[in-house]
Amino acid sequence: MKILQIAFMLLLCNSNSALHAQNDFILWKNISPASRLDTLLKIIDTKDEATLPISVIKGKNKGPVFTIVGGIHGYEYPPIIALQDILTEIDPVKLNGTLVIIPIANTPGFYGRTVFFNPQDAKNLNRVFPGNKNGTITERIAHYISEEIIPRSDIFLDIHGGDANEDLLPFVCYYDRKDSPVQNRLARKLTRAAGFKYNVVYPYNIGPEEPALYAFKHATQQGITALSIEAGKLGTVQEDAVQLIKTGVYNMLDEMKMYRHPGDRKSKKQVWITGQDYIKSPAKGIFYSDLRSGDRISKGQLLGYITDEFGNKLTDITSPENGIILYKTGTPPVNTEEMLFCIGSI
Repeated sequence: MKILQIAFMLLLCNSNSALHAQNDFILWKNISPASRLDTLLKIIDTKDEATLPISVIKGKNKGPVFTIVGGIHGYEYPPIIALQDILTEIDPVKLNGTLVIIPIANTPGFYGRTVFFNPQDAKNLNRVFPGNKNGTITERIAHYISEEIIPRSDIFLDIHGGDANEDLLPFVCYYDRKDSPVQNRLARKLTRAAGFKYNVVYPYNIGPEEPALYAFKHATQQGITALSIEAGKLGTVQEDAVQLIKTGVYNMLDEMKMYRHPGDRKSKKQVWITGQDYIKSPAKGIFYSDLRSGDRISKGQLLGYITDEFGNKLTDITSPENGIILYKTGTPPVNTEEMLFCIGSI
């Protein structure tokens, strides 16, 4: 296994131009078949520095380029731990094609134990794509992934989980981009192949020049087959979530004939969720709810309530539609306009 360290310097030196050092190092055509190259890339802006770990595993035989990214939110631990396992398990000799794995995209958030944000610039990496080469550190991480990783991918898988405050139902999802039928069919095929009970189809409603903000939505916008796994919750490592993610990834690789997975690939009954309603907090306060992710709810049902710091009720929270709770705020503190519930329509 080769290990490479490269300083990806983006310092602005009295001009608006950026020094882009060896930005083509990731070209896997320069990696020998049946081998792996680990690179710890440094991304630097005018005041901050972050590392971006990248593993390129080139198989013995030719095949697609399958990119997997975890840790865009550094407090979502099951995806990060699942990718650590996969990195130790994959045998390049048995691989067809190339695996590109970024196990922790937001290392400052991971080591800083920060919910959603990069503590260096207080920005959410999954809200700034395609990024900015002259922007803050988070924007530069997004720009590197957008420019150097996504365009070289045939498939882009972005893995998330429930952050420290989120109770989440495991699911696989993709954007329904009907004007890219080939990529759309493959995204649906891989979503089904992952073998999760719940699958979510998001509407695709942005133009070609509109910032996508989310990593796998940006990949979809660029014509790449892209999808996401969501598993794990409340900022802890649940072994069942780690195993679920690993099984989903191996099932997708098996479906692409890239890596043989000996597990159970029998057809399972799956639930497809094709609509989403988002309930935001109307007030700052303390949130109470006995419901959990996966609960079925009905229109008008009381979902919870919010009080002030003295225990006085401020407002009730009711459901706008029938559906299933995909994720909810699972901790007491809430701020105005924060997401309380995502309700999926079956």
